[in-house]
Parts: sequence; C-alpha cells; structure tokens
Amino acid sequence: MPKSTTRTYSRYSRTAAALLGVLIREARTEKKLTAQELAERAGISRGLLQRIEKGNLKCEIGAVFEVAAIVGIKLFDADERRLTKYQRETEDKLTLLPKSVRKPTKAVHDDF
Repeated sequence: MPKSTTRTYSRYSRTAAALLGVLIREARTEKKLTAQELAERAGISRGLLQRIEKGNLKCEIGAVFEVAAIVGIKLFDADERRLTKYQRETEDKLTLLPKSVRKPTKAVHDDF
C-alpha cells in the first residue's frame, strides 16, 4: 500500500474552501434541498457533499463546481466583453483549420 503524503494548505485556501462550503450549504437550504437530493442531482455521494460543505480541500474540483452550479452559486463573474473576444479569437483560429482530415490514399495501379 502506498504511503500517504500529508499536504499542507495555506490559510487562504482553507478559508476559501470553508467559505464556498458554507455558501453551498446556505444555498441548498434556501432551495429546500436535502443533502441526499443535491448529491443525487450532482451524481455524487452524500458523504462527498458533506465534505464539500465542510470545506474539505481534498474533494474533486469538478464535483465542487457542479454542486455550486446546481445550487446557483456563481463562481466567476466573467466579463462578457472579454468572453466574447476570446470566443471570436477561438473561432478565427478554428476557421484556419480544415473541416476534416483524411489520410492520403495510395493510388491503386490495377492496369495489367
């Protein structure tokens, strides 16, 4: 069995995770969702949801983001102008790429 390593987290990280957990719990109770209902909607176990709400830093970030999205917590207020500019730049780059890529076929010389 591999030896477990102890990771230390900064006070800022611990506080941020605890705050997010509290926000998730408050939003869940405002929406009158039980822990089991929210866990089922997020596709996670109730135990993982409880760890998220307690601010455990070892929870998978995707699960934390999914739970936050379900209860309506905005994690990032994206500036629409920057987002649109980024989307335009991405679309411009994609237009330079070919629509599909096909492997070149060898010409068959079947004239006997």
